[in-house]
Amino acid sequence: MAGDLIRVTRIAVFGRHGVLAEEAVLGQRFYISLEAQLDLGAAGRSDDVAGTVSYADLTAVAVAIATEHRFNLIEALAEAIAAEILARFTLIDAVTVRVDKPSAPVPAILDSVSIEIMRRRGAGR
Repeated sequence: MAGDLIRVTRIAVFGRHGVLAEEAVLGQRFYISLEAQLDLGAAGRSDDVAGTVSYADLTAVAVAIATEHRFNLIEALAEAIAAEILARFTLIDAVTVRVDKPSAPVPAILDSVSIEIMRRRGAGR
């Protein structure tokens, strides 16, 4: 596997994810970052989009899942995004999904909470 990456950083979405009832009603902003591992050599040599994955398409997957579905856990949101990306884009060998939740209902002053998962094609997860 090549060490090549496509990164899409801090996609802002408004969602209603969370365990608390208030989170489902009020909603809040989330930030989603994606890192796709794939071989970009063919695209670089040919200058042809067919050898890569469109970052616009990656973004659209994350936005659709985060805004059209509701999850109690941001872990589940990330898992759904990773699964869809691997299912839809066969050139991608692995994907890392990070979800930041700046307004997490935590009784402390903090910038945000976040989770990050990495899933590989065929890893059985």
